[in-house]
Parts: sequence; C-alpha cells; structure tokens
Amino acid sequence: MNPKTAKLVFGVVLIFVLTANPLLAQDARATLSGTITDSSGKVLPNIKVNVKNLYTSESTEAQTDSAGHYAVPNLAAGDYEVSASAEGIGSIVAKVTLGETQQTLDLLLNAAPAQSPQSAPPSAAPSDNLPNAPSTSKTAPSLEDLGFSPAESQANAKEQALLDKRTHMLKIHQRMGLITTIPLIATVLLGPGAGGKSEGTATRDLHVALGALTGDLYGITAWYAIRAPKIKGTEKRGPIRFHEAMAWIHGPGMILTPILGAMAFSQKNNGERVHGIAAAHGPVAIVTAGAFGAALLSVSLKF
Repeated sequence: MNPKTAKLVFGVVLIFVLTANPLLAQDARATLSGTITDSSGKVLPNIKVNVKNLYTSESTEAQTDSAGHYAVPNLAAGDYEVSASAEGIGSIVAKVTLGETQQTLDLLLNAAPAQSPQSAPPSAAPSDNLPNAPSTSKTAPSLEDLGFSPAESQANAKEQALLDKRTHMLKIHQRMGLITTIPLIATVLLGPGAGGKSEGTATRDLHVALGALTGDLYGITAWYAIRAPKIKGTEKRGPIRFHEAMAWIHGPGMILTPILGAMAFSQKNNGERVHGIAAAHGPVAIVTAGAFGAALLSVSLKF
C-alpha cells in the first residue's frame, strides 16, 4: 500500500473510532430522587436511604436533607431495591426500575411493617418495551411485558435482572449495527472501482481496508447479540423474527464475502481476470449488505 493510500485508510479508520466511542459511552445512567415523609405528611430530615442494584448487589447510600429530599445520581439502568427507616417512626422497602433519565420515588414511613418488594408503589411499575428488541423508551422492559402478574414478576428479581442485562446488551448491539453500516456502504460503493487492471491501486487497497473494518465491527455487533441472556418463555414478535431470519443470510455472507474477495484481489494483482467462484464476490457482497440493512431497519423502524 503506497503512503498516500495508507494516509487515506488511516483517516477513515480514525473517523470511525471517533464516531464509535461516543455511542458506546452512552451507557444508561439515571438519578433516583424523592421525598420521605411520615404518616402525617411531615418531611423527615437526616433519614438514611439505601439503594441496592438487584443484579450486581451493589448498594449506594444517601441521606435526606432538611426538606426531607434525597437524591442518588449516576445509577445504571436496571432493577433496584430502595429502603429507608427511622427509629420510632417506621421503615419501608420499595422496588423501582430505572431507565436512562431522572426518576422520582417518594417514600412514606409509618409504624406499619416494612413494605416488601411485592407491595412496591405504582411509581415503581416498569415500562412496556418489547423484551426481545433494543429498548427505545426511557425505562427498561419488565417481566410483566411477558405476561407475568405483578406479584410473579416482582418475586423474580433474578429473571428481571437477566432481562435488564439482555436489554442493555441489545442496545449496544443495535448501536454497533448502525456504526457498521457506514463502512459497509462505503465498501460496496467502492467495489466497482476496485476492479481496475493496475496492481495495488489506491481504490482497491481502500476497498480492502474498509472491508476489513466492516468485518471487525460486524463481529463485535454479532457478539453482543449472541451473548445477550435468553429469557425462557419469551415470545418473539414479528420484527424480531424477521431480524433473526435475515441474520441467517448476512451472517454466512459476512464470512463468505471476504474469502471470495481475497481470491479476487489475488487474481487482479496477478493481472488476471477475476474468474471461478471469486467472480461471485460482488453479488454475494450485495446480498449480504441488503440482508444486513433489512435486519437493521426491522428493529429501528416501527411497522
């Protein structure tokens, strides 16, 4: 690869690196806040609040100010158990599902027995996202979306935590898919120009470099989908079925395309006309790109 081509390829790769990092850094973070009062409505200052992530078991503590207000920032999206107590007043344990924005959970302390997760207030109710698709709303999906009753879903914190992890990984899967589309389109567009007769042309080298970048990004994208936890009893709906069906086309295509491309590249550099199965490189690449684009659109657009 000549120096001019190398600089061009380096610039393209740098652009994708700078583009990918902000997207991957968009890990779901939220702030949980609220006010703690007693049965008479009086605000309670200096009350310790414990917020526990039911998936990681990590706990964060806060304390109410003079107005009875508490705030716990920088929490990852997921299912939490919130507890507070005051001697002589009472205690409470509530469950809440956090999304990617600020959420309010007011707590009432009284002399009644501690409130269990099964009796969580309505404000802790989860959202209605599809369980198998990347979440597009502000809160994560819940087991109630799968047909479980509130009592059943709130009693299965482990299953809910798995669902939260699946949603998080599929969000990254979707974002990486969008990033992969950029070099994929550029590679396909440069395909016709990469068939020149001269050995080691800049267009051909750039085509190969972009194809390699596309393959690497595709591998990362597929990893997040494959490693996302599976939830038993989950019903796969129309767009998800189509999305997975397209994977049986673009998955093998992403493996076959670079193999055929390497054969075609070698033949061209030897001054030969592309022949044999290497001649299928272009058609296979187009079918693969089409299936990948259709799969991406199926979960990005509502229809």
